[in-house]
Amino acid sequence: MPSRVDSLARAREQKWVYWGMRTLLSRAIQVDPTFNIGLSLILIVAVAEIFAASSHYIGRSRAAQVSAQSVAATVARPPAASISARIPAAASAQPTVSPGAALPSASPSLVAQLVREGMELRDRGDTTTALKRFDEALDSEPDNTTVLTEKAKTYDSMQLYDRSNEVWQRIKEISPSDSATYELADRRLKVGVSTSPPPEAENTTTAVDAAPPKDIGGKPEGSVMGIAEVKTMETPDPDAEKNMALQIGIKKQPGATIDHKKVKIFVKFYDTVGDKDIKLTDADVNYEWLTPKHDWTETNPEVLSVRYLRAKTAGASPESSLSEAAAAVRPGQKGRGKGSAANSGQRKYLGYIIQVYYDDDLQAVQAEPSRLLQHFPPSKSTVTQ
Repeated sequence: MPSRVDSLARAREQKWVYWGMRTLLSRAIQVDPTFNIGLSLILIVAVAEIFAASSHYIGRSRAAQVSAQSVAATVARPPAASISARIPAAASAQPTVSPGAALPSASPSLVAQLVREGMELRDRGDTTTALKRFDEALDSEPDNTTVLTEKAKTYDSMQLYDRSNEVWQRIKEISPSDSATYELADRRLKVGVSTSPPPEAENTTTAVDAAPPKDIGGKPEGSVMGIAEVKTMETPDPDAEKNMALQIGIKKQPGATIDHKKVKIFVKFYDTVGDKDIKLTDADVNYEWLTPKHDWTETNPEVLSVRYLRAKTAGASPESSLSEAAAAVRPGQKGRGKGSAANSGQRKYLGYIIQVYYDDDLQAVQAEPSRLLQHFPPSKSTVTQ
């Protein structure tokens, strides 16, 4: 009897435990709604971050692929035409090169930049660095006559005529015989001074060696005046063999006081006669001041215009009158040189020499071509002219 009572009690106790655990578990399974909302927000944020990260790295990968494709296209693109046609120079014609003979070259922009840098350096007086720039351009385009012309002009400005003659000869060899570059090189070679001057030229060479050193623009050191710039202006004229003018900027040095009555400016034009001799021109020479005061009271350069005019037909003038063709200019004057429009047969314009004197002392000299100074060295004083 007692064992039966114990079994009934034990069964009742197990039933109570079962219902208690069931109640507890049913309450634990019921989840708070805010928990579901929070969990959803976390999942949404996680998905958004994964999408953003994927978009970022995919975008960078595409950008890298596009950049690589553009670089490959740039490298594969064939080089453009020679830059020589874009660079203005004294000689405009270029030799014709067949496509089969074309050599790989640097980009035109690089060659143009080297030429511009070389010309700027030469104008500043740094001819050594200028020659390096021209050589760098010639490494890419060895037959570029524009670069060769600038290199030859640089040697001329340094009075290294043996080296400039070699470059002019190279230009003549690679240029067509009817081109402007061929004509320019041929003319420079014909009027050039040989490395071994003839006996009659010994005095001239000595005078050039004794000339005072020049700085930029041809100004002797210690002078109070100088030549700022020279511009050549060509005028089309059907009735003239040559009609051109020089616009010459004459400046004073900073701090200098100028008495314009003591200023003298000589502009002398020269011709080749029979493609052999060099003579003072017999063409018409006129001069005119383009600035109103030309007294150098201000710092700006005073500009003088000198015109060279050779008519197509006329009679000959005596040799003794040729020296009067040079324009001897004094500030405050406007006039005409006593040249004539004579046609002396085989005369062709060659170049000019500009001389500036103050108080009878040489202040500045500039020539184009510069080798004219080898033939006609300037006097240090107007008293000895």
